[in-house]
Amino acid sequence: MKFDELDEKMRVFETAHDLCVLPGVYMVARLDGRGFTRLTKEVHAFESPFDVRVRDLMVATTGHLMNCGLRVVYGYTQSDEISLLFHPREDSFGRKTRKLNSILAGEASAKFSLLLGDLGAFDCRICELPNAELVRDYFRWRNEDAHRNALNAHGYWSLRREGKGVEEATNAMLRLSVAQKNELLFQRGIHFNELPNWQKRGTGLYWETYAKEALDPRTGEAVFAERRRIKVDFELPMKDAYSDFVRSLLEAA
Repeated sequence: MKFDELDEKMRVFETAHDLCVLPGVYMVARLDGRGFTRLTKEVHAFESPFDVRVRDLMVATTGHLMNCGLRVVYGYTQSDEISLLFHPREDSFGRKTRKLNSILAGEASAKFSLLLGDLGAFDCRICELPNAELVRDYFRWRNEDAHRNALNAHGYWSLRREGKGVEEATNAMLRLSVAQKNELLFQRGIHFNELPNWQKRGTGLYWETYAKEALDPRTGEAVFAERRRIKVDFELPMKDAYSDFVRSLLEAA
C-alpha cells in the first residue's frame, strides 16, 4: 500500500470525532489544575487558604496563554482555575475543540511547571456560548464562585488552625449559612469584607493600549507609538458591575 493511500485510510480514525465550534458562537476555555490542593498545601506548603505566590503563578500562566498565538480578549483566574474569552472571530485550527483543549492544557502545564520548578498539570474544556448574554453570565458565575470559595476556605482553615481535622472542619462548614460563616470569621478576628479583593473576586487580565516613546530614525525627533500590553486587575467589580465590565470587553472586541 502506498503511503498516500495508507495516510488517507488512517486519518479517518484520527479525525472521526473532530468537533468544531460553529462560526458566530462564542468560545471560552476553562482550565483547572489537577491535584493542586496536594501540590500547593502539602508538597510545597504554601500559605493557607491563599498565598500571593500561588496567585502570581496563576496570573503569569494566564498571561502566557493570552500570548501564545490565540486571540484572547479576557483572562480570568481564581484559585486553581483559568477562564479565557476568545475573540469572536478567532478561528485557529478551524475552531477544533480537541486542538484548542490539548494546546491550552499543554501550554498552561508547561508554563506553570517552569515557574514552580515542579510538575503542575491542567485540564481544559471549551465552553460554547451562543450569545453575549451567556458570556457575561459565565464570567459572573465564576466571579461569584470565587466569593463563595473564599468564604468557605477562610472558614475551613480557621477551624483547621484550631486543631480540627479535615472531616470535622468540612462538616462544620457544611452546616453553616453564609451569615453564620461570616460570623465564624468575625469571632476569630477576620472581617471578610476587608480581605483582599483578589481572594474574593479573582483576578482579571485584559489588553490596554499605551503610548511608547520612540525615536524617528529619519528626523531624529521623539515620537510616540501606540502599543498593547496586558493589564492585571486585582480589583474586579462584583455582581451587575462585573457583568457590565465583561460587556465592555466584548463591545471593544
